[in-house]
Amino acid sequence: MMPKPRPAVFLDRDGVINRSVVLDGKPYPARSLAEFELFPGTVEACELLQKMGPLIIVTNQPDVGRGTLGRDIVESIHTEMCRVLPISRVEVCYEDGRQTGSQFYKPAPGMLRRAADALNLDLSRSVLIGDRWRDIDCGRAAGCLTIWIDRGYSESLRCAPDHIVSSLPEAAQLLQRLGKIPKKASHEQSL
Repeated sequence: MMPKPRPAVFLDRDGVINRSVVLDGKPYPARSLAEFELFPGTVEACELLQKMGPLIIVTNQPDVGRGTLGRDIVESIHTEMCRVLPISRVEVCYEDGRQTGSQFYKPAPGMLRRAADALNLDLSRSVLIGDRWRDIDCGRAAGCLTIWIDRGYSESLRCAPDHIVSSLPEAAQLLQRLGKIPKKASHEQSL
């Protein structure tokens, strides 16, 4: 008998767990491992979030498809990211994003659905945390609760998120207040 599907936490990468390179109000991904810098509190926030369910990175990396960034650089960043954070799975779309009809390039929900199929996840009980309109639209299309991290970029949302916060630690605290993340057991609190 198949176990009951569980919730997960889907995280965009750039601008959520690590600093984006912002030029003229628009965010860009880290171009090297040296540019990959976690935001303060990311490790602790991820440790709290993983109590809700598996942490899954869902990231568009169109510069690889455009030939302006090497896939090996993106994979080295992901290796380091998974070394320091409790990530269960990384979903990446390397398409350049300019073609239409992709089922995996956010805002399409293909990466979330692929992870849900592979890990037996309940998308309706899951959450997507992102910093761009594509993330929020993707989470909505998959039926997830959506949390937008407002980084002050010069772009607007296309649909309203369920919640707005200013950082990943704030998102984790919000989910704990909403009862999505279990509180510590009473015997753990006395330790």
